[in-house]
Amino acid sequence: MTFANKMAWLFVLIGAILLAIVPPFVQNPYILHIMILFFMNAALGASWNIVGGYAGQYSLGHAAFYGFGAYASLILLTKFGIPPWFGVWGGVALGWVVALIVGMICFRLRGPYFVLASIAVAEIFLIAATNLDSITNGGQGILATDLPPLKLGNWVVSDFSSKVPYYYMGLALVLVTLIVTQWVDSSKLGYRLQAIREDQDAAESLGIPLSLNKNIALLLSAGFTALTGGFAAFYVGFIDPPTTLSIDLSISIVLVVIIGGIGTIFGPLIGAVVVVALSEALRSNLLVQGIFAMGLVKPDSATGSFLSEQLSHAHVLIYGVIVVLVIMFMPQGVLGFVRKISRHKTKGA
Repeated sequence: MTFANKMAWLFVLIGAILLAIVPPFVQNPYILHIMILFFMNAALGASWNIVGGYAGQYSLGHAAFYGFGAYASLILLTKFGIPPWFGVWGGVALGWVVALIVGMICFRLRGPYFVLASIAVAEIFLIAATNLDSITNGGQGILATDLPPLKLGNWVVSDFSSKVPYYYMGLALVLVTLIVTQWVDSSKLGYRLQAIREDQDAAESLGIPLSLNKNIALLLSAGFTALTGGFAAFYVGFIDPPTTLSIDLSISIVLVVIIGGIGTIFGPLIGAVVVVALSEALRSNLLVQGIFAMGLVKPDSATGSFLSEQLSHAHVLIYGVIVVLVIMFMPQGVLGFVRKISRHKTKGA
């Protein structure tokens, strides 16, 4: 581990300790909600980064694994009474099985063909979830109104009456995902994945088994994605195919990593901050209010009325613009851009 990585992990440790003591001092549920959204997005970005950032296999079908975790959790809860913190592991196991099948088929493809295949896989499961009414409740979705309390023996750990237990679970999920990413980054597996990412033919000529290493990366990625999907499902309490298995979700996962920095340990954290902040700014029209406050557009003008009515629903368009700008001016993401500036300042000094 380099000195820079050691310092970064020191900051993460300090940050985790500070975040752990936030709930007793923060009574505003909206702030806790925003933090939980940040944890979920960071965990999803870090999960995708294992197969997309390190192995270079740019999947746009990770919503499928997210959906397995979400649907397994709530189906087992609503139909069989199995608490979601147990049921989610069924979703993880299902995600692993599907990841192996998908990997054996799709990893024979490269470049845009693999990307298209991953989209097709997610769309197949989206259509299946929409039409299998007897299992998934189809387009009506699944609603979980009451969660059973989490117990250890006779001791009730939490009754989930507030956002605090979700906060701590989200924080733990992010930390575990980052630790696994660090292990991948510094292990022989990580070196092999990076070799595959740079040149698959050269890696294969050196004796690196392409399919085996890609599938290991996909298993790790799919497992954590399904785990996050299960966590999100019992936090929100409702799932349906459009919000759980759509390509929009897959794109937003990739967006987190592109903005923060592909193939970096802490890039998804930065990307999650940007995506969550932008999403909330759009949802609450804060972005529009900022445009009005700066005097760029008058609120009573035709343009102002259009922005007020439409900008909050234009998140996909804005995400696309951000991706284009990042690729053009910060191809290595925010983290890579910061490192580049730091190197220039060091050389200048």
